[in-house]
Amino acid sequence: MQVPPYDFRAIEERWRRRWESERTSHVDLRAPGEPYYCLVMYPYPSGDLHVGHGKNYFIGDVIARYRRMRGFQVLHPMGWDAFGLPAENAAIKQGVDPERFTYDNIGRMKKQLREWSISYDWDRELATCHPGYYKWNQWIFTKMLERGLAYQREAPVNWCPSCNTVLANEQVVDGRCERCGTEADQRQLKQWFIRITDYAQRLLDGLDRLPGWPEPVKEQQRNWLGRSDGARVRFEVKGVRGGVEVFTTRPDTLWGATFMVLSPEHPLVASIANDEVRAYVREASRKSAIERQAGKTGVFTGRSAVNPATGEEIPIWVADYVLMGYGTGAIMAVPAHDERDHEFARQFGLPIRAVIEDAAAKEGAMVFEGTAVRSGPLDGLPTKEAIPAAIRWLESNNLGKGEVAWRIRDWLVSRQRYWGTPIPVIHCPDCGAVPVPEKDLPVVLPKGVDFTPTGKSPLASVPSFVHAKCPKCGGKAERETDTLDTFTDSSWYFFRYLAPRDEKKLFDRADAQRWFPIDQYIGGIEHARGHLLYCRFLTMFLKDLGFSPVEEPVERLFTQGMICKVAYRCDEHKWIHEKDVVKGEEPKCRHCGRVVTARVYKMSKTKKNVTSPTEHLGEVGVDASRLYTLFIGPPEIDAEWNDDAVIGPYKFLRRLWDLAHRNKEHVLAYRKGGASGDRDLRRKTHQTIAAVTADFEGFGFNKAIARLMELGNAIEGKDGDPAAGEALAAMAFLLSPLAPHIAEELHALFGGTGSIFLAGWPTADPAVAAEDEIEIPVQVNGKLKGRAKVAPDASEQQCERAARGAIADQLAGLTVVKVIVVKGRLVNFVVKNK
Repeated sequence: MQVPPYDFRAIEERWRRRWESERTSHVDLRAPGEPYYCLVMYPYPSGDLHVGHGKNYFIGDVIARYRRMRGFQVLHPMGWDAFGLPAENAAIKQGVDPERFTYDNIGRMKKQLREWSISYDWDRELATCHPGYYKWNQWIFTKMLERGLAYQREAPVNWCPSCNTVLANEQVVDGRCERCGTEADQRQLKQWFIRITDYAQRLLDGLDRLPGWPEPVKEQQRNWLGRSDGARVRFEVKGVRGGVEVFTTRPDTLWGATFMVLSPEHPLVASIANDEVRAYVREASRKSAIERQAGKTGVFTGRSAVNPATGEEIPIWVADYVLMGYGTGAIMAVPAHDERDHEFARQFGLPIRAVIEDAAAKEGAMVFEGTAVRSGPLDGLPTKEAIPAAIRWLESNNLGKGEVAWRIRDWLVSRQRYWGTPIPVIHCPDCGAVPVPEKDLPVVLPKGVDFTPTGKSPLASVPSFVHAKCPKCGGKAERETDTLDTFTDSSWYFFRYLAPRDEKKLFDRADAQRWFPIDQYIGGIEHARGHLLYCRFLTMFLKDLGFSPVEEPVERLFTQGMICKVAYRCDEHKWIHEKDVVKGEEPKCRHCGRVVTARVYKMSKTKKNVTSPTEHLGEVGVDASRLYTLFIGPPEIDAEWNDDAVIGPYKFLRRLWDLAHRNKEHVLAYRKGGASGDRDLRRKTHQTIAAVTADFEGFGFNKAIARLMELGNAIEGKDGDPAAGEALAAMAFLLSPLAPHIAEELHALFGGTGSIFLAGWPTADPAVAAEDEIEIPVQVNGKLKGRAKVAPDASEQQCERAARGAIADQLAGLTVVKVIVVKGRLVNFVVKNK
C-alpha cells in the first residue's frame, strides 16, 4: 500500500492545537479521582531555552502524561522565578526596565515550552514579580515578624562588590558570588534575618522521614545543618567580665588545651587589641572565607586566659582560620589531638600536651580516641565515656554546660537591590519596626527607579516610597528600603499553584489537604542546601500557622543530571562556537589558526556550547528531540549531547510510521476481534508492556526507549503478521508519554476516539508474556559448567534431567554425591572422582 509521508510538522501542530483547545492538561482540583501533583522546579526567565534545559521539563512531562493515562487527576503547573539579580544586572547592561526584560523573556520561554508540547496547566501560571504573588510573600514575612522569627541586627555579612549587595552563606561558592563569580568580602551592615535555626532540629529529624528523597541531597542538608553535640566552656580572662566562652565537641580534651584562638570578628578582640592585632584584623577582613581557611596565620594578643581544668594561664591568639559563623568564634586549642591546632602550634612554637593514649596507634601518629591520661577525674576512661564525664564535671563545678551547636546560621534575607519583593516594614522613631498591616498589602514596587547599584537600596532614593505613616501611632515614619532574597519567593510557590488568582487567601487549606505533599518533584541537586532546605522550613512554618496540612512539602524528589556538550577554547578568542572550529587531528580556531582545547562541559551560553531547539526541531521534530534527550543516558546522571545523533530517534519514528500504515488492518482486526498471530511477537509485546511500565515507575526512560526500539525491530521482522496489530496498538500507548504527537496520530489511525491520554494504559498478560522455555545455570561443585533449557514450571526431576543432558560429557567419570535443585533457578551437582 501507499504510505503517506511522516509529516511531523503538521502532526505536531495539529495535536498541539487540539490539546490546547480541549484543555487536556487542565485539572479541576476538586474533581473525583486520585490526585497526583507532579512538579518541575520553576525556571528563572533568563532568555531563550536550549536543549539542555529540555531534559527536566521532558522528565516531568513524561511522568505527568503517564500518570494521567493511569487514571490520576494530575496537577502539572508552571511558573516563573522572576525576581532577582540577573534581570536587574541585564537591565542595567542593556538599558531596559527589568520588568519588561523579565516579561519579554517569559514570553519567549513560554513559547518554547509550548513548542516542546510540555503539558502544563497554563491556567495556573504565576510569576513571583507580580504584585498578586509577592503580596503573599510579604504576608508570610509579617507573620514571621509577629512571631519573632524575622529580626534586624548588625552583622558581618558576605558582600559582592560587583553586584553591590549582600549574599547569603548559600550564595557564596568557593568564596565567590554564585551569580557573577566575583570574590566576596565581609562587611558590617544592619540586615534582616529569619530564625531558621529555631527549626534546625525539626529540619534534621524530618530527613529521616523522607525515604523518597535521594540520599546525597539529604546528606548535604545534614552537613549544612551541622548538628554538633558538645559543651560550652568558660575561660576566665583578667579584666573581662564573664570571661570567654568556647564550644567544643571534645570537652574530654580540655586538660590538653594549651592556647586559645579568637576569630578576628570576636567582640573581645576590639577591647584587647594592640596596633599589631588591629592591623591583622584589617587584613583578615579583606580575605574570603576560603582564603582564611587555607592559610595558618595569626597574631598574639599579649593577653592570657585561664584553663578551667588545669588552672594554667594559656596565651590568647587571633587567627583568621577561626570564623564567627560557627560556635562562639573562639576555640580552645588542643594541638596534640587536632591537626589544625597542631599545625598552628608547630608554626608558632606553642606547647603541645597529649591527654589521650592509644596503645594500638603507630608511633608518632596523632591520636583522636583512646584512653584519657593526665586529665584529672577522667584518667583511665575511654573516649566515649570521657566526653559525657567531662560535661558532668564542668556542670558540677559551674564551669560550663552541655550544649548542641549548629553549623547553619540564621537566614539573611535583605538585599540592597531593586528587583525584588519590598520588605513590608515601616520604621517609626517611637514604635520601632512595625509590620505593614495585611489590608495595606502588597507594598508595591515603585516604577521609574534608578537602580544602578551603589551599595544602598535604590528604593531609598524614592521619597514617595520612603515616606509613610506609622500603622500604630500614625506618626511620620519611613519604609524599609531593602528587598527580600529571591529564595523567599521560591520557598512556598508550589502552594500558590492551588489558588494563583485568589486575592483573599494564600491558598485553600482543603485543596492543600488533598494535593499535598507533592507526589513528584523534579530539579537539580545543586538546590540541596538552598531552595530544597528553605522550602521545607517554610512549609513547617505554614503548618505552625495552621495553613499547611503537611510538615514536609515533597514526598518524592528526583534530581536530574545535566546535558553536556563539547566546548572549545582558544587562547586568543576565548570560548568559541563549534562552527568556528576547523576539525582535524588538532582542532584549530577558524579565526586565528591556533590549536583549541576541547572539553565536555554542562551546556552554557558563556562557553558557547549550547544547541538551540530550533536547530533541529525543524529537521526531526519534537518527538524525536524528546526521545533523544531521554535516551542518551539514565536521567539522573549527566549525558553528552551530539547534534548528529538526533537523527537516530527520528528514523525509528519514521519506520514506526510506515509499519503502522502497512499493518493498519491488522490493528483494526485486533481491536475488533482480539489477538492472534505469531506467538513470539505476542510474547515480546506483553513482555515490553510489563517492562516499560516498570521503567516509567522507576525513571528508567532510556531503558523504556530501548525496549520500544527492540519491539519495533520485532514488529519489522513479522511485518504483515496478525500479531503486528496487537504490538502496534500497544506501541502507540507505551510511546505516548515520550513522543505524544505521533502516538496521538497512530491512536487516531487505529480507530481511537478522543485523546490517547484519556484512553488508559495497557496491561500485560503474564500468561502471554511467559517464556516457553527458560535457561538455568548448571554447576559442578558450585562452579558454572553450562546451561540447560527447561519449561518455566519444570519439576525438580525435569530440571535435573535437563541439566545432566547439558553437561553429560563433564560428568563422565565422576560420582555424583548430591544434586541441589532450585526450580527455575539452578542445578548444582556435588561430585567426587571415582
